Amino acid sequence: MGFTYLCPDRNKTMMKLIVDSGSTKTVWCVVLPGNLSLTFHTAGLNPVRDDEDAMQEVVNSALAAIQNECTMGRASSLLPDASFREVFFYGAGCIPPYSQTLQSILQRAFPTASVAVESDLLGAARALCGSSEGIACILGTGANSCLYDGCGITRQTPALGWILGDEGSGAVLGRLLVGDVLKRQLPDALCTAFFDHFHLTQADLIERVYRQPQPNRFLASLVPFLAEHADDAPIHAFLLGEFRRFLIRNVVAYGRRDLPVSFVGGVASQFASQLREAVEAEGFIMGQVLSNPIQGMVQYHQP
Repeated sequence: MGFTYLCPDRNKTMMKLIVDSGSTKTVWCVVLPGNLSLTFHTAGLNPVRDDEDAMQEVVNSALAAIQNECTMGRASSLLPDASFREVFFYGAGCIPPYSQTLQSILQRAFPTASVAVESDLLGAARALCGSSEGIACILGTGANSCLYDGCGITRQTPALGWILGDEGSGAVLGRLLVGDVLKRQLPDALCTAFFDHFHLTQADLIERVYRQPQPNRFLASLVPFLAEHADDAPIHAFLLGEFRRFLIRNVVAYGRRDLPVSFVGGVASQFASQLREAVEAEGFIMGQVLSNPIQGMVQYHQP
């Protein structure tokens, strides 16, 4: 399956707005003349999940913050008005046709700008790989990967979500951890430590996963327990096995062991050493690991 993207012209000097959006948080970075930047945070948005009013509210919050800084705050001496020439929005759920509504909202908000709305995966690839070929992966609450040619995505293994896929993600690590604890597949000391840490019973866990909303986020919230016990042999083996499974089921298909495999996301940054071990065990080249892609995105779009 092929993808076609218009690469930005980096030879222009202009005001830019670069956005990294997830379902829970959105990071807005205003790039000022002289490559100075201002960063703002708002609530997250996801065009697949959110209706037009909800997305408009988030964009309005960002506009208010930007206009305040441009007229009264840190940028007032550099930018007398909130005029932009380019807006690059990378976000979860930013896929056609859902992204078209967000594109219209942003175009109205920034009428002088050329607006591009792209997936969070393309944003991660550009942040991690810049203008070079590479394999880019997201490991956070969810997981994703792609083969990247220095401008756009050329191939992508479907992520399929935390029930059918998302190997190595926070949600899947949490799901497997809960299963191993409840079925006593881990040593008794670790099972006891889990219940002592979270103060949750088996009934509580079933309730949170099967009856309450957003179970994937709940399961991902259990990942700090894995980090706390990452040096314990059973947990180390658990993590190594799941990260190798992510590579086998998602990255091997690209057939490019000559390219570095890079990662972005909270799970990736928390378990960077275990990831490196898994990457090398599967015969791949380890690239870089970023907890947050925004600075890499800004660097990609610098003139």
